[in-house]
Amino acid sequence: MIEVSPDIAFIEKLQAASGSQLTTCMQCGACTASCSLSADQDVFPRRQMIMAAWGMRDRLMADPYVWTCHQCGDCTVSCPRGVSPGDVMAALRQEQIIHYSRPRFIARWMQRPAFLPLVVLFPMLTILLIILMAGTLHIPEGPVDYSKFFPHGWLNGSFTALFILSTIGAVAGLKSFWKSASGIPEAPASGRWLKIIGRILWHRDFRQCTEEKSRSLSHLFVFWGFILLLFVTFFAILSTIFFNYPFGFLNPVKIAGNAGALLLFTGSTLMIMNRLLKRNTLRSNYADWFFLLSFWLLTVTGILVEAARFLDWSHAYHIYLFHLILVWIIILYYPYTRFAHFLYRTLSLLLIGTTKPT
Repeated sequence: MIEVSPDIAFIEKLQAASGSQLTTCMQCGACTASCSLSADQDVFPRRQMIMAAWGMRDRLMADPYVWTCHQCGDCTVSCPRGVSPGDVMAALRQEQIIHYSRPRFIARWMQRPAFLPLVVLFPMLTILLIILMAGTLHIPEGPVDYSKFFPHGWLNGSFTALFILSTIGAVAGLKSFWKSASGIPEAPASGRWLKIIGRILWHRDFRQCTEEKSRSLSHLFVFWGFILLLFVTFFAILSTIFFNYPFGFLNPVKIAGNAGALLLFTGSTLMIMNRLLKRNTLRSNYADWFFLLSFWLLTVTGILVEAARFLDWSHAYHIYLFHLILVWIIILYYPYTRFAHFLYRTLSLLLIGTTKPT
């Protein structure tokens, strides 16, 4: 027999985040029946809705199945009581990120607009301090040369250190999540990782959704756009040491970077427009908007930085500084934002294995 001690505060928090009254759910199973990804052995989201209504916080914090949901809305439109299981699952995912984040207070900061000044101020002051230490805190004369403003050695060293620091925090959280999720009674054996990675890289599960199937394309654009830009960034770091840098406009690496920027801009713009025009059933919150606008601004300023260098704009260094702050925000906080979904979803699918054959 399972002993249940309802966590009332947890129930109220989920209801506030999802906009759903959990006691309204009558456990009819319509959400599970309408979900193309649910299977006999993992009947989500009905099971999660039961546990959420009972305030079973500890059990839900160790549940990897909340990450199999893509919040496509199929379950929401089929609910006869007007509950939104997809938004409840999204709230559970966010609670898991906060629960496993190391340090946890940063994840809480990313959920509340009151902490936005601190979130922006820390990377901005750090960048200015590094430039001051490099002795280049001034607008260089002559043609635009960003290395005169932020020397490559200082930039690459600080960026690499920042990425390593964030990754240490991400690994600590993921390790704790894996340990907790592996210990639940229903935890199955790990799945075939090559097939699972393929499903993630091409968003195959997302494309099985019906109600919001078109959203998979914008997510795919953002995913691959960021992957391309990340590879280009690290190659650029190596190029400052071993090759000629900066690249010319027709350099293959520069072309790949521009392609990534185009994908990222297109995908994030589609996501923003879908939310503004309410073309989907999604419930948007501050964390969603922070993530989307950060990526959109990162892409736009990156394009402007490139144009400013080639066209020798007078305000090139101001745009470059703003772009660097956005880069640091994305990299420094990636384990605590929506970007962490990729990490936790991958880990969960590796643990769970294959749900339905695709």
